[in-house]
Amino acid sequence: MSTEGVIYRVAGPVVTATGISPKMYDVVHVGNEQLMGEVIKIVGEYSIIQVYEDTDNVKPGEPVTNTGRPLSVELGPGLLTSVYDGIQRPLPVLREKMGDFIYRGVAAPGLDHEKKWDFKPTVSVGDEVSEGMVIGTVQEGPIEHKIMVPIGLKGKVEKITGGQYTIDETVAVINGTDVAMMQYWPVRNPRPVQEKYQPDIPLVTGLRVLDTMFPLAKGGAAAIPGAFGTGKTVTQQSLAKYSDADIVVYIGCGERGNEMTEVLTEFPELVDPRTGESLMKRTVLIANTSNMPVAAREASVYTGMTIAEYFRDMGYNVALMADSTSRWAEAMREISSRLEEMPGEEGYPAYLAGRLSEFYERAARAKVLCGKDGSVSVIGAVSPPGGDLSEPVTQNTLRIVRVFWALDTKLRERRHFPTINWLTSYTMYDRQLLDWFKANVAEDFPTLKAWAMKTLQREAELQDVVQMVGSDSLPDEQKITLEVAKMIREIFLQQNAYHPVDCYCPLSRQYKMLTLIKKYSDLSEKALQAGAPVDKIAYLPVRTRFNQAKYEENVDEELAAVDADMDKQFMELGA
Repeated sequence: MSTEGVIYRVAGPVVTATGISPKMYDVVHVGNEQLMGEVIKIVGEYSIIQVYEDTDNVKPGEPVTNTGRPLSVELGPGLLTSVYDGIQRPLPVLREKMGDFIYRGVAAPGLDHEKKWDFKPTVSVGDEVSEGMVIGTVQEGPIEHKIMVPIGLKGKVEKITGGQYTIDETVAVINGTDVAMMQYWPVRNPRPVQEKYQPDIPLVTGLRVLDTMFPLAKGGAAAIPGAFGTGKTVTQQSLAKYSDADIVVYIGCGERGNEMTEVLTEFPELVDPRTGESLMKRTVLIANTSNMPVAAREASVYTGMTIAEYFRDMGYNVALMADSTSRWAEAMREISSRLEEMPGEEGYPAYLAGRLSEFYERAARAKVLCGKDGSVSVIGAVSPPGGDLSEPVTQNTLRIVRVFWALDTKLRERRHFPTINWLTSYTMYDRQLLDWFKANVAEDFPTLKAWAMKTLQREAELQDVVQMVGSDSLPDEQKITLEVAKMIREIFLQQNAYHPVDCYCPLSRQYKMLTLIKKYSDLSEKALQAGAPVDKIAYLPVRTRFNQAKYEENVDEELAAVDADMDKQFMELGA
């Protein structure tokens, strides 16, 4: 197999080479500066390469070298707290080498190969082990990093020693094979598991509109489409901070530099509610901004997914945030046009849906090879141009994912946050999560949720009537419906991501709040039947106290007081 060739043609990030005999997706080094690229098409003796770096001044006749292996990432201790570009080059290390701007052709290993880690064996000489089994642990911040048998290796442990090692040094010998703490994995290949489970456990986020109305299952996939300024990044940061995931992988795929800067500066300052330390200690960030080469955007999502699967294989629950898959699709469109492929809708390649499926379908909750349960939950932000949800990326994403959190510019204008529209959002996990909510929250929790959704839908219908004839023309029962729906919106669905108390709401408190709103609705109907005027019901002082209760430090005690006040004030109305 020939590994040396020359450039035949250059078209932006797409380079055609001759003289090499690569396999599909082999990594090659292009030009005198040895720019990194990947073979994406083979036509006879011509190899079409997408280059992950800028190709200015690269010309035909320059050398091309085939490495003979696909794009792979380094997996091992040192991943957490790291900030990478799309092809796992550590950005802080590159900055030390060359300052704020990355030169072409510069490479750096994804992990620190000099640092020593304290390896503690969990198996003994003579034990039989198989691929994916844990043979030892390394403490990496708050996370116990588990060292696993590489995929494809099994046999008897012939030697294993604890102590201080670098990730390249041999810590064990299994069936005659030296095993180090680091392993490589090709990013396009999903890592194997023993068995995939049904998605019947929710990813608890602490956001009321998500947990109660539109829950995401662990191992599931959700999409957050929304126009600029609707709060995609803030919502994803809240999910990263408060969801009950052990590890967070955040992919900034083609986002503007200032947005990525905000993430890079804020994540280290976010306090992890579990440990009280920086959230970065259990986070991996991948930054591929819009001014970086487009080809690396596609690699960035696969790089992030592979790292997420690696931690899942240790038995951890991982939350992967991809912001945004629209920029990834735009990169695919640009590469496709350079390849002169037949365009699909709006110029996107015909295989757009297939690529999106490959990515989202790697989300799963599974019994992993080491025997534990782990999951990768994917939350993909979509940035449709002009907020148009009918464009191809959004529509193809909705065909794949089972949770749709629709961000709404009108809610943003009304200062209602999170701006998730309760009329257009949906979840398909309701039936599978039903038993979990009944067992872990309350038997009537699903019934309460159904009542709240029905009330909000009824409000939307009544608002059409109000706009035509005014609210005074409505019967008293319908006026009460509007008031109850307003309570659901303003007290329950609205949530302040920056308030120290309201930013996170446990499921028990969500249930209590919704129970109190339902109680207010029931007591209002009784008061109406007893002859109480609507205005007195709507302006009871307990509503103001209820609205403020979620911001109080002793919020649960305050909700109990609201419950008592509600009984007292409705009794005075004759209910």
